[in-house]
This record gives sequence, structure tokens and C-alpha cells, in this order.
Amino acid sequence: MKRVRINPYQVGLVFRNNAYIISITEGVYWFWRNEIVRIYEMTRPFVPAAELDILLQDKSLASLLEVIEVKDNEIVLHFENGKLEEVFSAGRYVFWKSIIRRSFVRADISNPVISNEIDPALLTTKLLVPFVRTVSVENCEKAALLIDGRFEKILESGVYYWWKNAVPVNIARADMRQLQLEINGQEIMTSDKAALRINAWAQYRVTDISKAVLENKDYEKQLYVVFQLALREYVAGYSFDELPGKKAEIAPLVIRAVEEKAAALGVTATGFGIRDIILPGEMKEIMNQVLIAEKKAQANSIMRREETASTRSLLNTARLMEENAMLWKLKEMEYVEKIADKISSINIGASGLFTEQLKQVFIPQK
Repeated sequence: MKRVRINPYQVGLVFRNNAYIISITEGVYWFWRNEIVRIYEMTRPFVPAAELDILLQDKSLASLLEVIEVKDNEIVLHFENGKLEEVFSAGRYVFWKSIIRRSFVRADISNPVISNEIDPALLTTKLLVPFVRTVSVENCEKAALLIDGRFEKILESGVYYWWKNAVPVNIARADMRQLQLEINGQEIMTSDKAALRINAWAQYRVTDISKAVLENKDYEKQLYVVFQLALREYVAGYSFDELPGKKAEIAPLVIRAVEEKAAALGVTATGFGIRDIILPGEMKEIMNQVLIAEKKAQANSIMRREETASTRSLLNTARLMEENAMLWKLKEMEYVEKIADKISSINIGASGLFTEQLKQVFIPQK
């Protein structure tokens, strides 16, 4: 015979000729030599030495065990003393009932939606990351959620989690900030058949994400066409000479014209403007010639005005000098002074008086 001691928090399984006989708990036991006792620690997971279904037929042993069955479409979160220890996929797991406080949370992963029983903070742990798909919606965005091709709801900004499975989960995002379209290189013909190239811009904001991303495909491209057609319609109504002065007037007209169609796309037009009006090469040369001719005409007009004013001033001066001898004399002295400024030296001959010689220089002889 042999003696076997089972300590506290231990369980022994007795086998005879490799067949399970009975389970024993704390105490001292005597057995014949052909009996084998396998001792298990109740604080550790149970790894059966025989077919589990055979062992569970012993009700006394079954009462000491906790069996977790996990189906193909499930996972089970295993907590010990409130801490997540393992995540079980499909299979069967067995634990001793002991002083360790164990709890299990079952999750059906065939449905992408994660139940409220699972703390969202656990979804980012390394144990659960392989089972979870994550999507972030930025602060400036909204998104339409589609599960298995069906619209579910509108997502506000934040981080969202779903179980990984065969069911497709998609989101359609929309930027809710004010956005801008560049409408460049538009070849448009005016009412007088002048071909121009126009660069414009348009500003808009998404106001109804359901219409923008669910009811319309490529709403930005559609909005571009709406602005493009409205611009062409109004530019074609002006002549080449009228258009440059009508740039500011066209903008509000275009916005009003696209209002209804933009609303059907789920957006609101907030601004529009024409940036450039580009002339073709031949037209540009003609306009330059016209501009040069206009500037020359303006210069000639200014010169004629100045000449007329100068002549009128000389005539008035002459009349005053004719009526006033003293003014004549002052004017004469002014001219003598100007002449003297231009003389660098004066040579005086030996004969004659000095003052007489100066008179000959500055006073004309009668």
C-alpha cells in the first residue's frame, strides 16, 4: 500500500489501470500499488488527464469544476479578481472552483455591434485588439454608418468599435467645415461671340450628410457641374465690353441660381467669385493697342491743356506789362538777372567807363 496526502486547495484524481475511479479532496489516503493518484492545484487551470466527458460523469468532481463552452461565433472574456486575463475563442475550457474570483463575459461576434456589457476601455487591450475593428471620426467630420450595406445611423466625431467578422462595416465621411471648389479654365463665349477663359471659385458647406453621401454619388463633382453651368449661363448674357465691370454682379446671381440644386445635394453655397478673365492671344494684342491709343490720347489732351494754360498766362502777363511801365522794368531786371547767372566772367576794356560798358552788355541799344 501507499500513502497519499492531499493538501488544502488540492484535488486528487485516482486512476486504476488508466481508468478514472474517483476524486479525493484534502486529507490522507491509502491505496494499493496498482492505483495512481494525480494531484491538481485548484488555483491553476485544470488540464484533464483523461477524456473530460468521462470525468464529468462523476458528480462530486463536476461540482468542483467550472466548464466554459465557447461556440464558433463567440468569444469569452476571462477575468480573475476583476482583471482581464484571457480571451477564449471557440472551444471548451475548464477551471477549478477555488479562492480565485473568476468571472466570464460572453460576446456574440457574429453581430458587429458590441454590447454595453463590455467596457470600451478593454477594446484597446492587446488581448482584444485581434477581435475588434476601429474607426475614428474626426472633430470636423460626420459619417454615415452602413452595416451589411444598410444604413444604420449618423456618427458624430469620436472613436467607434465593432467586432471583426464576415459582416461588412463601412462609413461614408463628410467634412462639415466650409470647403472650396476651384472652377478653372472655363472656355465661355460672350453674347458678342468673344471666346474667353474664366477662372472662378466657389465655397460651400455640407448641411445634410444623408443627402450628400447616401442619396448622391460624388456630390462634389455634381456641385462643380452645377456651378459651372450657372457661370456659363450668366457670362453668355454679357458682351465682351460689359463683362469686366459685371464680375461683382455675377457672383450673387450664380449663388441664387445654384441654391435649389445644391440643397438637393445636401450642401449650401456660401460664396462665389470670378478670379481671372483671360483673353485669347489675338484679342489680347487688340486690347493692348486700344489701351496704348487711349493713353496717347490722354497724354495729348493733357499736353494741349498745359500749352493753353501757359499761353493764357503769357498773354495775361503781357497785358499787365503793357499797362504798367514799372512792371515792365521789373521784368526787364529779372531777365537781366537770369542772363547774368549764365555769365561766368566779364572783360572790361581800358577805354570807356565801367558803367557804360555794363549798359552795353545788359541794355539793348535803341
